[in-house]
Amino acid sequence: MQYTKLGNSDLTVSRICMGCMGFGDARNGQHGWTLDEEHSREIIKRGLELGVNFFDTAIGYQSGTSEQYVGRAVRDFAKRDDVVIATKFLPRTQEEIAAGITGQQHIEQMINTSLKNLGLDYVDLYIYHMWDYETPLYDIMDGLNRIVKEGKARYIGISNCFAYQLAKANALAEKEGFAKFVSVQGHYNLIFREEEREMARLCAEDNIAMTPYSALAGGRLSKHPGETSKRLEEDSYAKFKYDATAKQDQVIINRVAELAEKRGVSMTEISLAWLLTKVTAPVPGATKLHHIEGAARAVDLALTPEELIYLEEAYVPHKLVGVMAQNTPAAAKEPHVWSAGSQKIERD
Repeated sequence: MQYTKLGNSDLTVSRICMGCMGFGDARNGQHGWTLDEEHSREIIKRGLELGVNFFDTAIGYQSGTSEQYVGRAVRDFAKRDDVVIATKFLPRTQEEIAAGITGQQHIEQMINTSLKNLGLDYVDLYIYHMWDYETPLYDIMDGLNRIVKEGKARYIGISNCFAYQLAKANALAEKEGFAKFVSVQGHYNLIFREEEREMARLCAEDNIAMTPYSALAGGRLSKHPGETSKRLEEDSYAKFKYDATAKQDQVIINRVAELAEKRGVSMTEISLAWLLTKVTAPVPGATKLHHIEGAARAVDLALTPEELIYLEEAYVPHKLVGVMAQNTPAAAKEPHVWSAGSQKIERD
């Protein structure tokens, strides 16, 4: 495994971050294909054995049970100082807004609930999961700065935002003396490269780490034609993101398969080796042991300049999909894909 600094932080992270959306009670949340605790622990333990020290979860994953599984596993299998734990918080709900709960109070309640779920005193990286048009940006940045000062989070990151939103937030933080975002988690992979328009350039200039989700496009970049999985069949949200462009994307997927066969490696390794040339640490999910094993091997796979061009040249522009398609003021009051679910939020 290789390691690097996470943007402008002093966190040393593995070049692969284990995405933990696939862990959690399948009866209690957005997805019905997630792993139970026993199988989640096996994969987390294997990741640690392979040198993965960076784990990404969220309060919105399976009503907080992903956080619970991850927290118990890392406490049992690792020393706290040896791992980097990231989790995410959600926007204020309409009910919270009606009750007069401020952005600062909301963030405090969210982090307290996540820390309880994780069984930890602090997280290393606390991520703003999606842009909250209903809450003043000052309140968000002030609230995040307060929990950093309290020692509940070491650093802050952001997810599902436009480059201008990240630049605006960090400019406000700099002006006010608040903590700044050190990382961004966007939707980025071989068949969805819209982050290259502006976000990648901003991150390169300001040394903001890119830690993209959907690194394997919900498994599409890791499976040969005809191969399937429970997630591929049941993940309606991923189908919503990728089915409309399946024909044009298949050209690239076929090239991944071709290079994998030529190099004697898995499609996962080819897809992530490409992404590792662009970002700090991709965040692939893992619901089988060979998923994390392939991801770890990708770190040491060097693609030639010709292979990189071959993988890239067939790409065509894509419309924004998923959470980013809802990143508009008009969609602010609509139900989001992620919610706190059935868990009880820690109120003051």
